[in-house]
Amino acid sequence: MDSRQGISAALKSGLDLVEVAPMAKPPVCRIMDYGKYRYEQSKRAQEAKKHQKTIQVKEVKFRPKIDEHDFTFKKNHIIRFLREENKVKATVMFRGREVTHAEIGEQILRRLLNELDDIATVERKPKLEGHIMTMILCPKKQSKAATG
Repeated sequence: MDSRQGISAALKSGLDLVEVAPMAKPPVCRIMDYGKYRYEQSKRAQEAKKHQKTIQVKEVKFRPKIDEHDFTFKKNHIIRFLREENKVKATVMFRGREVTHAEIGEQILRRLLNELDDIATVERKPKLEGHIMTMILCPKKQSKAATG
């Protein structure tokens, strides 16, 4: 129908003429209560936001001369973070001349990955940046049957 006819029909019914699809040929308009429409849209957006899961990146720091107990303790923290479906940034920090033995830090991260192989995948491989070597782990995707 003509735009003037649409406007007059909307005024008669006490509603608004709202353009729904402006890119269509010809543009599509609808007679509706625009305030109610906007309210319902905001409510739908709030509901969608409520159901989405936010993923955090948790950081666990190691040192090249880490003791066995400390390694196990930190590995258990990483397991907890991965089960909560967070990403984990495993960091090996070198002090002074320790950085000349970067292979020690790489061994620590490789050992961590081998022990967490069943629950974690590598998102970013071990990389040395200055005096810090980092690796990012993310939880493995599990099937619905296994989890529930």
